[in-house]
Amino acid sequence: MSNIIEDLKQKIYGKGLKIVFPESHDERILEAALRLCKEELIQPVLIGNIKDIPKKYDVSQCIMINPTEYKDFDKMVNSFVERRKGKTTIEEAKKLLLTENYFGTMLVYMNEVDGLVSGATRSTGETVRPALQIIKTKPGTSRTFGYFLMRRGTDKYIFADCAINPNPTAEQLAEFAIESAKAAEMFGIKPLVAMLSFSTNGSAETDESMKMALATKIAKESNSGYEIDGEMQFDAAFVPSVGASKYPGSPVAGKANTFIFPDLNSGNIGYKIAQRLGGFEAMGPILAGLNQPVNDLSRGCNKEDVYKTAIITAAQALK
Repeated sequence: MSNIIEDLKQKIYGKGLKIVFPESHDERILEAALRLCKEELIQPVLIGNIKDIPKKYDVSQCIMINPTEYKDFDKMVNSFVERRKGKTTIEEAKKLLLTENYFGTMLVYMNEVDGLVSGATRSTGETVRPALQIIKTKPGTSRTFGYFLMRRGTDKYIFADCAINPNPTAEQLAEFAIESAKAAEMFGIKPLVAMLSFSTNGSAETDESMKMALATKIAKESNSGYEIDGEMQFDAAFVPSVGASKYPGSPVAGKANTFIFPDLNSGNIGYKIAQRLGGFEAMGPILAGLNQPVNDLSRGCNKEDVYKTAIITAAQALK
């Protein structure tokens, strides 16, 4: 991952980007934040009480915000209530915004910071739910989803959706394809997007295979400018000789580097097989489709994972 991360570091260096970390009590978060600060890559914003920071960490170069002492808390409450459009009362908003993840997400929404990284000590739902309620998906995108950047040696690929949506519709899969192509570009990959199935170019006609064929049609009709094709089996997508045999004339078959799985079962299994049997490094899940960048860490993450995820989040803020 070093080359990819080094490239992203060059993009974000000197941009003055602020990334908020709601879990300031966690030592993995603190060590990553201090490294990012020392390297002048981002300005870390830590949420919590300075008294809860272990004394061995000097966070004087970070921005520290305690929600209970935040001078614009009432403004934030009113903004949250307005954003929720009657679904949350003032009193409910005050209670929610004293929790670090909701508070941090509102800082993103109010453009006080450029992105958020959380999840080292909390579930995916605790990170994603505030993002969906407050930041929401960008125009033309109905769902957020989670992709993985898969790397082994000089090889790098995008796998999606591997984290969020159990059984996406054809319309949603088309959105995932286009947003995954954009993500690939951020990592220096010229996207060739394969819509995966157990069928290639109509070799089987089932509800499942026809859904991927329809998703391909919708994605193509969007005129995104990206090469997207399918439905196709993984070997037809990946192996040049098989692609030429099974899907002649396809601009993607045999050359794909961005893979859209038909459902969460296959996506999650697929990336873990590549990781555990294939020896790929799996970076993610990285959330896509939101108006502003929010990313979820694994509770098993280490400080290096936090560091890299923060860099990716900052790079997303430049898009």
